[in-house]
Amino acid sequence: MRQKELRIALVCYGGVSLAVYMHGVTRELWQLARASRDFHSENAPRSGVDAVYRRLFEQMEECHDLRLRVLPDIMSGASAGGINAVFLAQAIYSGQSLEPLTDLWLEVADVDELVDPEAKPNWRLSKIWAQPFANWLLSRPGSDIADTVAPETRREVERKVSHLIRGRWFEPPFSGLGFSRLLERAFAAMEQTRAEAPLLPPGHPLDLYVTATDFHGHMELLHLNSPPVVEDTEHRMPISFREKTPTHGGEGLANPLELVFAARATASFPGAFPPLRLDEMDALSDASGRSWPGRDAFLDRIMPVHVMRETTDHVSLIDGSVLVNKPFAGAIGALRGRPAQREVDRRFIYVDPRPDRFGKPDGGKHEPVGFFSAIFGSLSTIPREQPIRDNLEQLEDQTREAERIGRIVSSLRPEVEATVEKLFGRTLFLDQPTPARLGNWRRKAQQAAVEQAGYAFHSYAQAKLSGIVQRLARLTMAAAPRLALDDAGPIEAVLRAELHRRGLDMLSLPGGGATPQAIAFFREHDIGFRIRRLRLLARRLARDWEADPEIPDEALQQARDTVYAILSLYFEKEGTAALGPAFEGVAEQVLADPGTLLDMLDAKRLLPEIDDRAEVMLAEALEQMPKNLRRRMLFAYLGFPFYDTATLALSRNEGLTEFDVVKVDRISPDDARSIREGGTQGTLRGIEFYNFGAFFSRAYRENDYLWGRLHGAERMIDIVCSTMPEPLPDGACREYKRDAFHAILDEELVAGRCSVRLIDQLRREVSERLP
Repeated sequence: MRQKELRIALVCYGGVSLAVYMHGVTRELWQLARASRDFHSENAPRSGVDAVYRRLFEQMEECHDLRLRVLPDIMSGASAGGINAVFLAQAIYSGQSLEPLTDLWLEVADVDELVDPEAKPNWRLSKIWAQPFANWLLSRPGSDIADTVAPETRREVERKVSHLIRGRWFEPPFSGLGFSRLLERAFAAMEQTRAEAPLLPPGHPLDLYVTATDFHGHMELLHLNSPPVVEDTEHRMPISFREKTPTHGGEGLANPLELVFAARATASFPGAFPPLRLDEMDALSDASGRSWPGRDAFLDRIMPVHVMRETTDHVSLIDGSVLVNKPFAGAIGALRGRPAQREVDRRFIYVDPRPDRFGKPDGGKHEPVGFFSAIFGSLSTIPREQPIRDNLEQLEDQTREAERIGRIVSSLRPEVEATVEKLFGRTLFLDQPTPARLGNWRRKAQQAAVEQAGYAFHSYAQAKLSGIVQRLARLTMAAAPRLALDDAGPIEAVLRAELHRRGLDMLSLPGGGATPQAIAFFREHDIGFRIRRLRLLARRLARDWEADPEIPDEALQQARDTVYAILSLYFEKEGTAALGPAFEGVAEQVLADPGTLLDMLDAKRLLPEIDDRAEVMLAEALEQMPKNLRRRMLFAYLGFPFYDTATLALSRNEGLTEFDVVKVDRISPDDARSIREGGTQGTLRGIEFYNFGAFFSRAYRENDYLWGRLHGAERMIDIVCSTMPEPLPDGACREYKRDAFHAILDEELVAGRCSVRLIDQLRREVSERLP
């Protein structure tokens, strides 16, 4: 049975009250991943939409011999989208239910609940003299309330806006501590649910990344031509978590206070909430009775400069989308060093609830900008428009590069295989590939590739050296935040100087080949070469040889299992976990003592010993393979040094370990039209009043939440179906969507969270469009 992982990096942009819609989408991803885990664990089938997803997985296995596992392992978000990312990550990691967050959004995401008690009008006639001002703001030309709020809720919106205006002036109307208490209450409710197994395999990394903005910022040094050094203010403060999934459920991704901190900071909308300060979290700790033993370590990790300068008590964090927000950046960074045990289909899925921006063909650019338009547009809409293009182009460039290198390798294959056959003769494929022979063959092939490269070897060796130094510098920088470096350049410089002192100023001999010092260094530190070689085998097994009917599927699967098992040995050595707790102290002293760091890396990683283990595993697998597959595996394994010398200098992403290209999918109302046409304008109500609409009406929140689930289910089924080598029988995906829609509406009817009238209306539309 062919095994494949659909790995999902989810990016949730902010959208003010459209966060309720995004919660519906993320909830559906959670239920899809839960159904996938149950299917692979052979748990008892569930009812509802989980049963629909499970039937889809079962049909994929039956029709295509494809056993798919859905792994949402990277979460990134900003503003209210960041809240959804935080809670989804907790549910995936802990195995707890996401249901309490649904209750949070529907019940308390309302201005009447969020307003600070001290900011509410004390009585019916409080500040009655301000009512004419409120009326003027709501009705004056350019306020656009008549165009942005539906008639049936206009009175409710006017009432609540009036209360805000007649409440506390010149201070944020919403309570920061009250918001933090609501978030903590939701985490506590999750803890009370029955914890199941995590939704990721044991040991698989889960990354969470949300953005926040340091209002005051801190000074950092910039290196220029002239003057050599200047100071500039840095306001970005990303908050990230990376943990390996535990074996059993119930364990949280982090201390709940740290997760509340991240959610509260990223969604601290300017003017609505006061900035988040550390004393608010300390007050929450006292009020909730939660201890925070890792407080100092957490602060040291997310704000090392402030910790070093003892200014943490003065940090004020506001919404992550105030800056030109790039929630893709953290997700892209999480790809580096990621393990793979089988074929991976990597997807970046971003949730864009309002791709139409203002709902007008030209964005309303020919109309005058009104009072609310200027304020809310500058704070809640414009900052989210620009970043996505740059990051999508980055992912597209990465995909194109992977395809380009693949074409080069394919074109080189006949010549490389002829060279390997000439180098070893026909006896290569007659001898038993013992570990000792495999090691000797590998070294002979590498030496031949070096000698035949001629003058090109020097540039190849320099590319290898640069890649290794960059990897080590980034690793060191991540382990030593107290160095407060903007980039890893200074670490690279001292490492290069130390390597020059150790004789690495020359990498190649005058007569050709590598110097003894270069050979020793590459054996000790070139983990990238080992991973690239195994990735070549994995690609060939997953793509090229699978189409050969003469190779049994069972043999291919056993070979894939072996390759990914060996890959995991090297992946374990890439991060800081394998280096032990003492590495942090050594990393902090790298600028003064780079030699100790290099020696410690060598002693802790022991790559030559891993090589010996890897060749034992590979030799045992080769012995069990049919001759035609063994021959191809040896051609690829021993031919890799020839491929690498030709392509490494052309590659910019050699540090990535997920070898497949990255595909990008969007989830928005414009992409899910099975039930209703019209996109965002035809389905969502939170877009009213400058995307604040759902905070003024429970009915709007129920509407947007349901559409989020329905659109999420439709797009998840689309994405799952797109992973198959051949389509399912005609109409199958359409039937799964119909069944999923009805199952979701049935679940919500039983839960009693949403209007029966709304559910009945949507059910009629589903039946009409998908009979």
